[in-house]
Amino acid sequence: MAAINVFTENLFNSWQPDEKDIIDKTRRMLEFYVQTLGEKSCLKDKVYSSITLDIVLCDSSKTREYNRDYRGKDYPADIITFAIFADDENSFIFDGDINLGEIVIALDKVIEGVNRDISHSKNKEQELFFLISHGLMHLLGFDHQEEEEYNFVVGEQRKALESIEYDKI
Repeated sequence: MAAINVFTENLFNSWQPDEKDIIDKTRRMLEFYVQTLGEKSCLKDKVYSSITLDIVLCDSSKTREYNRDYRGKDYPADIITFAIFADDENSFIFDGDINLGEIVIALDKVIEGVNRDISHSKNKEQELFFLISHGLMHLLGFDHQEEEEYNFVVGEQRKALESIEYDKI
């Protein structure tokens, strides 16, 4: 198995989730995805020794800015994923490392969703990992423009979340 490098940055002062736990659980989910979906992902037929990704935790004003500037949509999102490797056919592997890209999560939206009971989870920690698992799918090149694709992505997310004992978070 390739080494997995996860870098985190928290720009949101109102909630300081355990970054060590985020890194550990993200690595475990990505390992799961690589083992089960590697041949279907953007990693297919690639030779590499490590995988790198970034997770930025921020507020919804930042995701609104990214959404507006990069997607032409002027509203805040709970998650935005910049899938560098999957989205660029000319991506290269530098010194054996694949940089998958960046997952940006608005922690205020996570909290709001759980408080308003409109999230996928019973608490904010679970919702954070639900969103990270979803972002990882995008970084690996999976999308959900059609219902069949959506069902596949959500089904694989459930399996990855089981691998980190999501129900015990």
